[in-house]
Amino acid sequence: MSDLRARAIALYDAFTHDHRDRRAFMAEMVALAGSAAAAEALIAGIAASPAAAQQIAPTDPRLDTAKRSGTEAGKPATAYFAAPKDMKRPLPIVLVIHENRGLNAHIEDVARRVGLAGFRAIAPDFLAPQGGTPTDEDRARVLIGTIDYDLALAQAKSFLTKARGERGGTRTGAVGFCWGGAFVNRLAVADPALTAGVSYYGPAPDPAEAGKVRAALMLQLAEKDARVNATALPWGEALRKAGKDATTHVYPGVDHAFNNDTSAMRYDAAAAKLAWERTTTFLHRELDAKRG
Repeated sequence: MSDLRARAIALYDAFTHDHRDRRAFMAEMVALAGSAAAAEALIAGIAASPAAAQQIAPTDPRLDTAKRSGTEAGKPATAYFAAPKDMKRPLPIVLVIHENRGLNAHIEDVARRVGLAGFRAIAPDFLAPQGGTPTDEDRARVLIGTIDYDLALAQAKSFLTKARGERGGTRTGAVGFCWGGAFVNRLAVADPALTAGVSYYGPAPDPAEAGKVRAALMLQLAEKDARVNATALPWGEALRKAGKDATTHVYPGVDHAFNNDTSAMRYDAAAAKLAWERTTTFLHRELDAKRG
């Protein structure tokens, strides 16, 4: 079963990240699983489930939450906001960057976790210029592939610039997952004002870009995620050689998306818990005492 599971995850990863045809993907899964029903069961265990329970309820009384729309960098923008209720002092700001499925219920849940950890969370929808994240995840992944990356970076920087000016000029961080992990790496290259970033299993820029980074970075990687590690591990090494504050954690025996608790087959509770503890400790270390 472990070999079947590994091969199924590899097929699903190729489908969701390499923009492969769904019909061809299903044919391969049926051939692997032995029947259409078995293939559907495998996919259900690997794919994120919109019906999965959320860790923090949207109505949690400890938080102020809202989804707001407007304009950033001259284009439509939407973001989900979460922060501790009745803040007694300015809190650090953390962008929460979505996966290749866009801003969905899971990422909003992660933003609430960030809020309860003692930050002001902002989770942008980088598909807002294209009408917003659709409910069809296949459609969302197609749209992600058409994003104007320069515009997305400009919108991220605009969100952060506005947030810095709202409550005492606190410094800013970012945490992102999959597509969002890659985005955190690129934001660190593009925005010298970013203080700290955490990239979960995100493909990395050219190592030659490491010298442009001013933020402290933490890379959270899965041992079995060869596709991402092929760029992320050299990126971490290049950052350290360039004298940057960079830490790489590789979690043994886990797959890409190990933090996503809506994906039953890939989620790893122990690795996710340890990675989250490291993430929040790192962000507090970098942001709490560095208010500007």
